[in-house]
Amino acid sequence: MTPMQPLSGLRVLDLSRVMAGPLCAMALADLGADVIKVEHPERGDDTRDWGLRIGRHNTSYFNSCNRNKRSVCIDLQTPEGVELARDLAARSDIVIQNFKYGGAQKMGLGYEALSERNPGLIYCSISGYSVLGDERSRPGYDLVVQGESGLMATNGEEGQGPLKFGVAAVDMFTGMYAAQAILAVLHERNRTGRGRHIQMSLYDSGMMIGSYYGLTAWANKCDPAKFGNSHPSIVPYGVFEAADGPLVIAVGNNGQFRKFCIDVIQRPELASDPRFEKNTERAKHRQALIPILETCIRAHTRAELLARLRMAGIPCGEVLGLYEAMQTERTTQTQVLHHFDDPEAGAQAIHAPPYVIDGARCGVRHTPPDLGQHTGEVLHELLGIDEGRLGSLQAQKVIR
Repeated sequence: MTPMQPLSGLRVLDLSRVMAGPLCAMALADLGADVIKVEHPERGDDTRDWGLRIGRHNTSYFNSCNRNKRSVCIDLQTPEGVELARDLAARSDIVIQNFKYGGAQKMGLGYEALSERNPGLIYCSISGYSVLGDERSRPGYDLVVQGESGLMATNGEEGQGPLKFGVAAVDMFTGMYAAQAILAVLHERNRTGRGRHIQMSLYDSGMMIGSYYGLTAWANKCDPAKFGNSHPSIVPYGVFEAADGPLVIAVGNNGQFRKFCIDVIQRPELASDPRFEKNTERAKHRQALIPILETCIRAHTRAELLARLRMAGIPCGEVLGLYEAMQTERTTQTQVLHHFDDPEAGAQAIHAPPYVIDGARCGVRHTPPDLGQHTGEVLHELLGIDEGRLGSLQAQKVIR
C-alpha cells in the first residue's frame, strides 16, 4: 500500500534551529510537505555539533528532528541572503522561525513584511516566553523552563531533589503544539485565503505538560507528593523487580487486583484483606502492601510473570533499555525505524514517522540532509537562479 502524504503540495520554509521549530517542521514534512531548511553556510543548525557524530556534518541529535527535509545554506546576515529567504517565503505556504524576539523583524523576515508579499502565508514564531508577558524578549531553554514551570519538582522519587526529564520534553511538546496550530490555521485558510501569525512559547507548553499534577497543586495550594515510577492514586501500578530484571505492572481496578493476587502471585488472602480489597484502601495502605508484593514478584522471572499477567488480562511489560527496545520484534514488525546507508558513516537508522494512514506508515522520503545538500537544487527549482548566479553567490559566501 502506498504511504499517504496528505500535505503533499505544501511548501514549508524552516528558518528554525535546535529542536522545537525543527520538530514542528519535521511533523509537517512527515505528512508530505516539502520542507526547505535554511541553515548557516558554515556551522549549519546548532545541533549539527550535538550528540554522536555521523559523517562530517550530521549528528544523532540533528538526525532526530530533520528527516524528510531539504537543506539550503544561506547567510541571513547578508542583504543578498535575506532577499533569497524573502523570495523563498513568497513561494511558501508556511514559515517557521525561532529567532530571538524581534530578530526576524530586524532582518526583514517578520510576519508583516512577508505576509505583505504573500497574504496567504501561515507564519509560526516560537520563543522562550509568551508575547503576552513582560519576558517576551527573554531567550528560552528547555532545561530552564522545566525548572520554572514546576516540571522538575514533579519528577523523581519522594525525597529526591529537582530532576529534569530524560529528553527535552518542553521543546518536543512545543514543536507538536505548533504543528497542531499550523494545521488548524491551514484549514481556516482553505476558507478565507488568508494566513495568520501563530506565536508559540516554551513556557506555555511547559505549563501544559504539568497537566493534572498542576491542577492538583492549584486545588490543594501545595505541590503534590512525588511517586517516582508509581501512581499517586492507583496501587499496585509501577515498576517492580523480578528475579531477572524490571517489569511494569499496572493493576487498574479491583477485579484485576483479585486476579493478580490469585492467578499471578498466588496470594489469594491479599485480595480479601480489608486493607487491600478496594483501590482507595490500597492507596492508603500502600506502605504495607508494596513490600509484600515486591517480595512475591522478586521470586519469579519476568517471563513467568508476564505470561501470567497477560493470561489474567492485566497490563504489563518489560522495562527495556533504548538500544534493546530498538532491537525487538515489535519494533521490526511495525517498521518504526528506517535504515539507510550514509555515504560517510555507513549503516544508520533513524525513526520513521509515527503516522499510519490507511494501513501504511508515512515514509521517509529524505534522510536527514547533509549541510547545504539541496542549495543549488532548491534555488534553481523555486527561484530560477542559474549556475552562473549560483557560482557568484557562493563566491560571495552568501550560499553554500
